[in-house]
Amino acid sequence: MSSTNTLMVLQKRRRRSLLRFLLLLALGAGLWLTLQYLNVRLERFATLFDRLGTLLATRYYPPDFEYIMRPRFLQSVLETIHMALLATLAGLLLAIPLAWLAAFNASPLPGVGKSAARVFITGARAIHEMIWAIVFIMVLGFGVLPGVLALTLGCIGFAGKLFVEEIESIDDAPVEAMRAAGAGPLAVFFFGVLPQVRTAFIGIGIYTWDVVFRSATVVGFFGAGGMGWYLRRTADQLQSDRVAAIILLIAALVVVSEVISHHARTALEGRTGQRVLAR
Repeated sequence: MSSTNTLMVLQKRRRRSLLRFLLLLALGAGLWLTLQYLNVRLERFATLFDRLGTLLATRYYPPDFEYIMRPRFLQSVLETIHMALLATLAGLLLAIPLAWLAAFNASPLPGVGKSAARVFITGARAIHEMIWAIVFIMVLGFGVLPGVLALTLGCIGFAGKLFVEEIESIDDAPVEAMRAAGAGPLAVFFFGVLPQVRTAFIGIGIYTWDVVFRSATVVGFFGAGGMGWYLRRTADQLQSDRVAAIILLIAALVVVSEVISHHARTALEGRTGQRVLAR
């Protein structure tokens, strides 16, 4: 009996090894076919970093930091921050009720309302913020408003999906109990759903700010306001030293935003842990 079990175990291991080998072989073949189809020359990577270093040293160094200290450019930086803040707040405020409508286990309109909300969130997420910016610029013209609308839709698509997943993973017992007691949809949401997802929603909101702020720094490249417009103008005029300064400033702003978001998330997790221990 033991020898039979041992033989079965060995056969299973051989089958798993064969499946893994075939999977790796298929992945390798797919990668090779992709490189051939795209005509990617791997030998060019050997000199990539040398050519990149020469380009940065001759054209992008030293950066023109005086350019980014001009009042008009600093005003565009504040414009970018305000765009990101407004789009994040508006997007989150719209994403929460849309996620409630789209959730399978908590939607107050399980028919058409749920389907429409899911379609809206999916559509907002499927199209990139830059494409939304181009669309709104074609309709509304250049300016801040197209950028804010594009970023808001991107926020709804990103945060809405995460909100839906959090709502669908809650404990359904309190929700069902409130419904059985005759509570209305709003009461069910505010007292049955929201207390279970409030902490997660705050964390998602902080992370969404990071994503929206990154997009806001470059959405103006298409004419939707902010410092991205200066990035495009300097790039079109081949002012590489100014391009380098703007890129370094964008990187610095993103780092500062991530540091602030990290501390906010850490504080949130600490408070949540204290509440759990208190209970």
